[in-house]
Amino acid sequence: MAEIPRVLNVLLLDADGKRIAVKYFDEATTTVASQMAYERAIFAKTSRTNARGEAEIALLDKHLVVYKFVSDLHFYVTGGVDENEIILATVLTGFFDAVGLLLRGVLEKRTVLENLDLVLLTLDELIDGGIILETDASIIANRVSMRGADGDTPLAEQSFTQALASAKEQLTRNLLR
Repeated sequence: MAEIPRVLNVLLLDADGKRIAVKYFDEATTTVASQMAYERAIFAKTSRTNARGEAEIALLDKHLVVYKFVSDLHFYVTGGVDENEIILATVLTGFFDAVGLLLRGVLEKRTVLENLDLVLLTLDELIDGGIILETDASIIANRVSMRGADGDTPLAEQSFTQALASAKEQLTRNLLR
């Protein structure tokens, strides 16, 4: 019986290697000092590569790292050395695309910091306890933005005109019964 694929961490760093949003699931990196040391090591190893188009793969201290850069952001997903790199790349793509959808394609450090709540919720919808929950970017983005699958807009988010039209339609439907 095969094991469930596990992710050790998901990192979003800036162009200087400083953390923007991170989530660790590895028992070996429980302290902030060990996490910062890992982030410095991973940034030092990957910063000189050109991972702007497709995701790249690197091996770092018995960890398999899949990463991608865009603008001044560096996206990383790390798994154990025995993990399938295609699964890790799928997680990276799901994270990258969901953030892109939520930020309407403006993937820059400033925009990410202004919408950090959405990025952190994306991490929560993507992985829990190292277990991959979802990799489809549109589903993740819909959950984070709290849009239903049926397309109905919650009453609190409707404009006055939309709410009035909805009330009129319901009233008409109830009177015609």
